[in-house]
Parts: sequence; C-alpha cells; structure tokens
Amino acid sequence: METRIYRLHPIAEAHDPRWALHAPRGEVLVRAHSAGDARLVAAEVEAASRSGREENDDVRSIRTSAFIDEKLYGVTLTNSTGHSAEGPRGVLAGL
Repeated sequence: METRIYRLHPIAEAHDPRWALHAPRGEVLVRAHSAGDARLVAAEVEAASRSGREENDDVRSIRTSAFIDEKLYGVTLTNSTGHSAEGPRGVLAGL
C-alpha cells in the first residue's frame, strides 16, 4: 500500500478544556497510508515513548491520545517536507 507524508498540527485553542487531559505535542510529520493511519502512527509512537519501549500496542493509551481527537489535531497531506513519501510507516519529525 502506498504511503504519503502527513502533517499533524494542533487546531484547538490553548484554553480548550480538552487539553487538560493531554500535553500538546506540537506539529508532527508522519509517513502513513491515510490521514486516519497518520493519527494512529503518531498515537502509537507517543504511547511507546511514554512506556520507554520501542513499540507499544496499549490500546487505551493509543485511543486516548490527543492525535486521535479531531477537535485537538488536524491532519494535512503535504508534499514539501524534504522527506520521501516512500518508506515504512512512522514519525519523521516531532514528538
């Protein structure tokens, strides 16, 4: 399946009460199959970084990530990142 580069970016205002449950992580560049997959990739890497392991399949951590919340983070397909769209799924910058 083809991968593309997506930019995840905060869209909620700093005073939005949803941020009370999440630490804003800023912008993140992700190589993924779709916008939804980009959210999942970022959430998986975030969960792994919190657990100190290279991979984390903790479903609760992933489902509660700010990257999954469409009211907190927007996802934009982008071409001008300096990264190749070809390659494995993963976070390219950020986090």
